[in-house]
Amino acid sequence: MLLAASSPPVSAQSVAVSYSPPARSIPLGSTFVDWNALSFRPSPVGLYCAIFDEPTPTLEKFEVHVTTLRPGMASHSPHHHPWEEMLLIKSGQVEVSINGRKQGAGPGALVFLASNDAHNLTNTGSTPATYYVVNFYTGSVHTVRDQPAAEWAPPQMLSSRVVDCDHLPAALTRIGHHTEVLDSPTVTFLRLESHITSLNPGESTTPRNRDPGDELFVVKSGMVEATLNGIAHRAGVGSLFYVAPNDERTMRNIGEGPCSYQVIKVVSEKTPQKT
Repeated sequence: MLLAASSPPVSAQSVAVSYSPPARSIPLGSTFVDWNALSFRPSPVGLYCAIFDEPTPTLEKFEVHVTTLRPGMASHSPHHHPWEEMLLIKSGQVEVSINGRKQGAGPGALVFLASNDAHNLTNTGSTPATYYVVNFYTGSVHTVRDQPAAEWAPPQMLSSRVVDCDHLPAALTRIGHHTEVLDSPTVTFLRLESHITSLNPGESTTPRNRDPGDELFVVKSGMVEATLNGIAHRAGVGSLFYVAPNDERTMRNIGEGPCSYQVIKVVSEKTPQKT
């Protein structure tokens, strides 16, 4: 099920957010992050946890954090920025405002925010709402038009939208199921692709698989053994891992029931060839 924010009026109240260089200068290699090991700190609206903020072998900056909003609280006033942003809702109910158009989103939703489209989130539920914020910065961030993408981007470019990932059709595979979420060029990416893989107990993906894109994996259910460049990690619900271009990775279901994980992949002008 897709809820698209198409041709909405752009809010005149939106505040521009300036680019900040990455907090760390050493390029990020493939990295595993255990959800249970995350350390949250209080924020004015709830809780906050920074995870990544550094360049990668192909990206100027890769930034991921987790926000928890208390009931009734907003992430921030409506704002916009040239880089394109993705949100993955982990728990709770939120209202997403995109260029003044509001729509609900719950657990499993992916929010894509195109360049300079005004946006914010509000927790409309009675319990805390937690979501991942994912930003891939390419060189296009510095040259993209200083105008909401909704007003000028070609139709083949992905527009801002909310995707209800958990209610998309899933295709049966030999090892489980595959759900295609997004696959499109955007204003700042040559290609943005997201899918959900479900593995039956004991099943695994192709051993030592490689992909040239920058990839973020987020575990949605079950227990996954993620082997990155020969090193195995046990990944429970909420855990995430970044896989650098052309690094080896294998996913295996080590639980008693099905497991699933969502992948977000970006291809840019600097993405290498597959090896």
